[in-house]
Amino acid sequence: MIVCSQLFTVFRFNTSVSRATEEPIRPHWLRVALIGRRPKATLGRIAVLGITCLVTFKFILLPIRVDGISMMPTYHTGQVNCVNRLAYLRHEPQRGDIVSVRLAGTSVMYMKRIIGLPGETVAFHNGHAFINDRQLAEPYVIFSCDWEKEPVQCSPTQYYVVGDNRSMPFEFHTKGRAERNHIVGKLAL
Repeated sequence: MIVCSQLFTVFRFNTSVSRATEEPIRPHWLRVALIGRRPKATLGRIAVLGITCLVTFKFILLPIRVDGISMMPTYHTGQVNCVNRLAYLRHEPQRGDIVSVRLAGTSVMYMKRIIGLPGETVAFHNGHAFINDRQLAEPYVIFSCDWEKEPVQCSPTQYYVVGDNRSMPFEFHTKGRAERNHIVGKLAL
């Protein structure tokens, strides 16, 4: 006995016509603008950028806002600048540098100009600064003043700092000797 079975074959016909010139599907322009064509790579770049900004603005460049008139006309109230904390890694502060000095607490810093170096004597006569009995040329001092102050000796670890606005009475001006370890860094211009 022979058994025959019928084989059923199913044929599928492709009724769609594909065009060779059909463009691939592109993501929406807004998605491309916000996260790019490769979201994982974009998230990686955002993470690297965030860490770089955090390290830079926490440990290297400290943003500060000027509050007060002691550095006028060089700097005005409301200006935002950055203090470079790495400026004095290879050399010590120099005369004329504008530095940030931490004199009161951890969050209050003063922006002042260094006029006296360690071991020097600083005095004021007729509104002029004298370093070791020699008048200091200060082209940045625009406003006239009448300060009189007896000589003050800086120790080997101290710098004499003062603001550029000398029109204020001597008693109302924050100035004086600052220890080297209180100088946070140099103003990044």
